[in-house]
Amino acid sequence: MQKELEILYIDDEVNNLVGFKANFRYRYTVHTAATTVEAQKILAAHPAIRVIFCDQRMPGELGVDFLNRIKKEFPRPVRILLTAYADMETVVEAVNKGHIFRFVRKPWQEEEIISSIEEANKFYITSSLLDIRNEELQRAYEELDKFAYSVSHDLRDPLTGVLSAIKLARGFDDIGRIHELLALMEGSVIRLDAYIDSLRDYYLLRRGELTLSDIDFVRLFEDIREFYKVYTQNNDVEFDIHVQQSQLFKSDKAVLQLILHNLLSNAFKYQRKDADNKCVSLSVSVANDFAIIEVRDTGIGIHSDYVRDIFKLFFRASDQAQGMGFGLYNVQNALLKLQGTIDVNSEPNKGTTFTVVIPNKSPILTKDSVN
Repeated sequence: MQKELEILYIDDEVNNLVGFKANFRYRYTVHTAATTVEAQKILAAHPAIRVIFCDQRMPGELGVDFLNRIKKEFPRPVRILLTAYADMETVVEAVNKGHIFRFVRKPWQEEEIISSIEEANKFYITSSLLDIRNEELQRAYEELDKFAYSVSHDLRDPLTGVLSAIKLARGFDDIGRIHELLALMEGSVIRLDAYIDSLRDYYLLRRGELTLSDIDFVRLFEDIREFYKVYTQNNDVEFDIHVQQSQLFKSDKAVLQLILHNLLSNAFKYQRKDADNKCVSLSVSVANDFAIIEVRDTGIGIHSDYVRDIFKLFFRASDQAQGMGFGLYNVQNALLKLQGTIDVNSEPNKGTTFTVVIPNKSPILTKDSVN
């Protein structure tokens, strides 16, 4: 029994439609149509249909012409032609023009129909997997192409800055001017180091496996507060943290930290420079086997035209701060590994809120239940 396997049978003879459905409705999910127009509507309404049987002698349109016409709009279903006129010319035309998988004579035999369906289903599964792999390969190729270009460009840029500063420094005797050039060189090296860190994160997310451990969000967030303490003091940004954890939570701490630091780094970097009461808030609620993390800022915000693109590799929506376009891309890949989701709510010149939902990797246990 393969009731989940959906079949479409097209025939202008009502008795044939009734007979087909009566024979196979307990084995498969069967849709029937008396015209090609009706058949096309059924295909549109039922995208899971895998096999199409169509009579060659349909009124107004030959079966082979119909199957040829729909192959662009519905490329996945496997097409089988039925006819009582089994001349070689029809067979050749059906195969060449309509990309017909198989040719079955009428009146059909139940065993032949079942055999046709089983073979067609195997072909459907194989070709569908191949299509998916081809799509994945194309995306990987495009990503690799952009990656190779960006790496060569973004690695060369800070190195060029260092080399230019060295050349200038050779012509100066004034120690003050040399110190200025050293500061420029330091900035370039810091950018290069940050870029290498981003590359490392990218590689680990693509290749690494999860290492699960118990997550204490109070301790984790306090460590994060200490990490940003100097920045918040020097840039007059308030950093609010709130934790509500009612159950034990298991996840990969390194991947979780990567997500938080990328979101928080952007929240601090893209504050409005002339704004009063600058603020970044970080909160988490752990309950019902999920952690809901919110990172909110009072920054420059993201224009609605860019919201869909911010998670793309190398995309940058603003030039206010230096960056390589890895951060949010790495966040998205990290969430894929954790089977989590992220939602963005932003308004230009008012701020941005990222809401992250991550499932617990261990059974539900409250803190009280283990004490």
